Amino acid sequence: MGYIKSALLEETGYVVLDMYGKQIDPKEWMDIEYVDWKSSGDTRFAPLASAKGEIECNGFWNHQPPRTDKDGVWIPSQTEKAPTLTDRALEPGSNVGRCRIIELQPNTYADALYNLHQDDNNRLNPDGTGWVVRSFFNLTDDKDSFFVLRDNRTDPNGETRIALPAGAQLVIDTQRLWHAAYHPGDAPRYCLITSWESGPELDAYMEKYNGVNKVESVPLDQETIDAGQAEQERRIAARAAALAARGQREVLAMSEA
Repeated sequence: MGYIKSALLEETGYVVLDMYGKQIDPKEWMDIEYVDWKSSGDTRFAPLASAKGEIECNGFWNHQPPRTDKDGVWIPSQTEKAPTLTDRALEPGSNVGRCRIIELQPNTYADALYNLHQDDNNRLNPDGTGWVVRSFFNLTDDKDSFFVLRDNRTDPNGETRIALPAGAQLVIDTQRLWHAAYHPGDAPRYCLITSWESGPELDAYMEKYNGVNKVESVPLDQETIDAGQAEQERRIAARAAALAARGQREVLAMSEA
């Protein structure tokens, strides 16, 4: 039967929507509770919806009964402090799984390449239902930051770099694409991440905000690309060797990103 997927995401795996032009009080992401949860860098997360309405970030399949990343339970103590962000997550009308704010500390381009990963969005997702994708709504004005997207983790050819100013809105099939954020500077980046189920509601939402599935990459000089690629290869090899010495191997799919 196959999954219900969005046609707009089929070609490239990502969609860039119109910028969100309204002001949001930073208290909505600064005054809520965060938990230490490391994913693709030095991060913390503030969940708005979780598996059971608790302030934690675990995959829904790690709870009893285990289930896929849908039907998230909203956390009143968090959503009351972040009403605009909660409304933004609910706006499409599609099923919401995990919904949380990420706090990412500054990093380097090489860090982002090393942290490229795919998400485990559709574990236990029943065939014939909507494919789970993720939305990214950038909250802080990170004009020098960008999202890195690749079809192949270690191949820079075809890399897409999407700018992350305040109000940037992306929908990404993060189980398909390798992704991570490059965030230079001296302050954390904050972004609302929501798991959405594909279907007519999400299609209508992306149409409403004039979604496009191809954008010109943020420019980056070749010297930085080459140096970042070399460092990525070095770190991957070093980690693989360290894990092999312990009889382990790297797990690349992450439940949070």
